Amino acid sequence: MAPAVTYEPIKTCKQSGARLGRVHTPHGVIETPAFMPVGTQATVKTMSPEELKQMDAHIILSNTYHLFLRPGHDIVRQAGGLHKFMNWDRPILTDSGGFQVFSLSEMRKITEEGVAFRSHLNGDKLFISPEKSIEIQNALGADIIMAFDECPPFPAEHSYAKQSLERTTRWAERCLQSHSRPDDQALFAIVQGGMYEDLRKQSAAQLTSMDFPGYAIGGLSVGEPKPLMYEVLDYTVPMLPAHKPRYLMGVGSPDALVEGAIRGIDMFDCVLPTRIARNGTVMTSSGRLVVRNAKYADDFGPLDPECSCYTCKNYSRAYIRHLIKADETFGIRLTTYHNLHFLLELMRQVRQAIRNDALLDFRDHFFEKYGLDENGKGF
Repeated sequence: MAPAVTYEPIKTCKQSGARLGRVHTPHGVIETPAFMPVGTQATVKTMSPEELKQMDAHIILSNTYHLFLRPGHDIVRQAGGLHKFMNWDRPILTDSGGFQVFSLSEMRKITEEGVAFRSHLNGDKLFISPEKSIEIQNALGADIIMAFDECPPFPAEHSYAKQSLERTTRWAERCLQSHSRPDDQALFAIVQGGMYEDLRKQSAAQLTSMDFPGYAIGGLSVGEPKPLMYEVLDYTVPMLPAHKPRYLMGVGSPDALVEGAIRGIDMFDCVLPTRIARNGTVMTSSGRLVVRNAKYADDFGPLDPECSCYTCKNYSRAYIRHLIKADETFGIRLTTYHNLHFLLELMRQVRQAIRNDALLDFRDHFFEKYGLDENGKGF
């Protein structure tokens, strides 16, 4: 039986070692390296599926924890799955719910069986095990689903990180055994181990021996300095199979997308572009811009003169600032559209730079223009 999701290598950049590829899924092809907009509750906040297609989003991510709480996975199953429920016919990835559950901290209790926690909505007592996470994700019907893992905080002691990764490995095996739809859903494992090279190697070795169709790197972008994140990637990525997709979870700042691609990552996701858009902050070719600031009250130019998105072609900084100051939802829609378009266009440029064997040159030029130093400071 052919796997539900496969990776097709296209080219390796001679200058950087970054790779260009395609991830084939039941709902279409993802050109990689790719950024995945986050649609936490079966919607990318303020955006319609049609708008996401306009900006050429190949895949979006939805959240198992939130959809488990509402409307419930049985409702989504009755609707015909997440694709039909949200009217999105391109690929979808669902995370396992693990990160959200573990972020509840005082509201949850971890055991070998799973995690008991209280709903952040109403305080109800709930429980998610590896088997339950897979049951929910099987019902949601995403193309790519994730194994239930434990995400340790930063910083974490070596002993805790080791205990955590070993539990993640045992849970990954249970996820594999309970996965009922391997013919049309690919289950990815998540490499953990904190900031410790020996633990990352242990986690990667154990998980790759189980032959998952793809691998994610979790437990990064949780508060550690970016140079440390890149160091972890430097020794972790080479341990993952070259013929399968590699996914860096929760990373979406422009500098980290470029640096991650240089290190061989294929897929990224993050709420950053939509979250900062709701605060009136946008990414532009010359750096970060807070359009709600008073100095833009009479600025009738676009958010980014070099951007070709719907927002920049039609609306001024002054108008968008007015909308946001007046609490008009349209203003947030415009900043969100722009930020998502900016990152998707950035990844298109990254893919072109790989084709041209020039990704390091692209990085240096982009960082200089964007006002970033080699550590990503300035964003």
